[in-house]
Amino acid sequence: MITKDKKSEVLKGVQISKNDTGSSSVQVAILTERIKELTEHLATNKHDFMARRGLLQMVGQRRRLLNYISAKNSEDYLALIKKLGIRR
Repeated sequence: MITKDKKSEVLKGVQISKNDTGSSSVQVAILTERIKELTEHLATNKHDFMARRGLLQMVGQRRRLLNYISAKNSEDYLALIKKLGIRR
């Protein structure tokens, strides 16, 4: 589970304005952090299949959001995946 402190750190790097907490790029950044944490959890708990299902759902949600960002503005998309370290 992502903590408030970690979430605020992630938001600082991606926010457009101070009140930007729900834009698609912010959502992608938060999902990326949650995916990293779940990946670490699954490395030690190989048989946690519900967590694996949640991970796959988050990856799919992030993919859909990235497709949306890509369709709206490809420059923002490329900058975001470079900043977050996501493969294309």
